Amino acid sequence: MTRIQSRTVPPRVVQRLIDGGTHPLLARIYAARGISRREELDYGLKGLLPPGALRGTDEAAQLLADAIEAGARMVIVADYDCDGATACAVGVRALRAFGADVGYLVPNRFEYGYGLTPAIVELAARMEPDLLITVDNGIASVEGIAAARSYGMATLITDHHLPGDALPDADVIVNPNQPGCDFPSKALAGVGVMFYTMLALRAELRSRGAFSGRQEPNLGELLDLVALGTVADVVKLDHNNRILVAQGLARMRAGRMQPGVRALFAAAGREFERANTFDLGFALGPRLNAAGRLSDMSLGIECLISDDMGRALNIAQDLDKLNRERRSIEQGMQEDALMRLAGFDPGQTASVSLFEPDWHQGVIGIVAGRIKEKLHRPVVAFARGADGELKGSGRSIANVHLRDALDLVAKRHPDLILRFGGHAMAAGLTIRETDYRRFGGAFEEIVQSLVGTADLTRTLETDGVLESGYMTLDSARLIEQDIWGQGFAAPVFEDHFRVDNQRLLKDKHLKLQLSKNGVRFDAIRFNFAESAGASIHAAYRLAPNEYNGVTNLQLMLEHFDTV
Repeated sequence: MTRIQSRTVPPRVVQRLIDGGTHPLLARIYAARGISRREELDYGLKGLLPPGALRGTDEAAQLLADAIEAGARMVIVADYDCDGATACAVGVRALRAFGADVGYLVPNRFEYGYGLTPAIVELAARMEPDLLITVDNGIASVEGIAAARSYGMATLITDHHLPGDALPDADVIVNPNQPGCDFPSKALAGVGVMFYTMLALRAELRSRGAFSGRQEPNLGELLDLVALGTVADVVKLDHNNRILVAQGLARMRAGRMQPGVRALFAAAGREFERANTFDLGFALGPRLNAAGRLSDMSLGIECLISDDMGRALNIAQDLDKLNRERRSIEQGMQEDALMRLAGFDPGQTASVSLFEPDWHQGVIGIVAGRIKEKLHRPVVAFARGADGELKGSGRSIANVHLRDALDLVAKRHPDLILRFGGHAMAAGLTIRETDYRRFGGAFEEIVQSLVGTADLTRTLETDGVLESGYMTLDSARLIEQDIWGQGFAAPVFEDHFRVDNQRLLKDKHLKLQLSKNGVRFDAIRFNFAESAGASIHAAYRLAPNEYNGVTNLQLMLEHFDTV
């Protein structure tokens, strides 16, 4: 069941924004998202929070500057998703521009698992680093950091994940979520943390006179990578993150981006001149993630650090092929999961745990997300790992902090979860295959204790009924150029329509012609094959739709009920 609910819009705030020069439609949308002052919509770089406010950046800058001056060998250990790949690319590009000797390592997720483990440190040791740097991982790697220290390596952790009960004994930790850090934006992605670290390093090198006689590296050139990783990691788009994303998109639209980012636009068939957050989250991000899910994320990182446009295009095409393979695998796994849940009554349980022996480790997170959207329950999907283990990936709903829920399971059943980590909405874990059913019961018990009936009913927030004068292609283009994402949701409107015509596209997408007050609209609901009635109450987004060289308005239906 889905409940459609309109957001509250404070009229005085709307008028204040309009008086400040905001478009009336956008003023209404912004006010419903808590924006009260025009200054909160200023996305100039001068509005960025200062690097020194992020705990550990000054110490990291000194450590890195000393290493550069000493000619020390650095190795970055990256995570295997889009955030990790872009963070690694930011680090490699910036450090090389500063004159550092730096390489990178991104372990195969299926062989080495997540985080800086002792086995990964052993692998990194073959590269003979003096300084080991993590990006988008490391905050929970107590044993890994200890192993690195035993090899005589200095260690720098840059991460944004939530820490465990004990912090690793690293030389420096930069993480807005570490204890004692008062940085106002706790939502920085891993790539944002690395970008801030590089800003602090540049300031330190500047103070040491490192740029005398040569041009200072422009770190603004890396903002396309920061924007891509931030949006793809689905972190909250608070004001600071919206600045980073807006600046990155501006560079993309102007054609000032890394060759690898331009190549990803080409592989995805998207126009960089009209780049928006949907392109980053649903076109470029998945192609990079496909490398980490099915192959080796070093392929994605090489795409992002290459200065050779031809090579970047070749890699982007390989990434596109992997993404198509990923979609095919995901579709089969999703169908398996839905068949298993055919008789499932979601009213009886508060969570879902799924496992099939032939499922692919790299795609279980996506499947968990799809099932979560369908059933509005926290979902953990498992696939076989090595040595009798199951690798799990979970997705959650509001009011169930997934990492904290797993922590409660681990505390009540100390021998059940071998490893876990993550965020409020997404987390990963490892259990023994023999403990699968036991985990499902323990997880259900915890989730039951955290939620009420209302929490298990999907609520779709909308921006209410859209005036007919704004149901235009111009409005769609106005909206799509803004900064939308997690915590700053793209506008969704609601209304009643008459259904004049409907048909299925490719046996899985419902294409409709709707009308209201004599005006007809094209509409589509993706991955929905059920028929609509003669009249519907729909929640929808405005979107431009280009076909045969002509662009028209299309309503993207998020949900509808027959009325």
